[in-house]
Amino acid sequence: MASVKIPDTKVQELKAICQKFRNDGSELINVLHGAQELFGYLPPEVQEIVADELNVSLAHVYGVVTFYSFFSMLPKGKHPISICMGTACYVRGAEKVLDEFKKLLKVKVGETTPDGKYSLSCLRCVGACGLAPVVTIGERVYGRVAAGDVKKILGEY
Repeated sequence: MASVKIPDTKVQELKAICQKFRNDGSELINVLHGAQELFGYLPPEVQEIVADELNVSLAHVYGVVTFYSFFSMLPKGKHPISICMGTACYVRGAEKVLDEFKKLLKVKVGETTPDGKYSLSCLRCVGACGLAPVVTIGERVYGRVAAGDVKKILGEY
């Protein structure tokens, strides 16, 4: 992964997020949420600053970032797409929906389109099992999605 140069103004904003939580290592998850909101993702350079500011090991920060699926070490697209692969969604055809997104966007799960418009990921459960299969694009939730609906959904963006 290429090194990311973080502008000094963003470094100061990140340090302010850490200070908001009293530079307390037990607030790591809250700090990481704020950092991801600020940067859109959590590259190693951001993780290093957080580790230094909270006085925790970089390995600990990395462990938290890689454990929780909400956190991303790669930049997300302008319109992040997530397909639920929980049991209800899976048995109702989520895999076919995912395959259609991959085919139309020409990306694999975890990738972002070259134009930066879309990124594709899977979730374990959205909590809307009655609407299975479920797709989210940003904050918008689409329920009862079939593979044939994917092109129309993408057309909205």
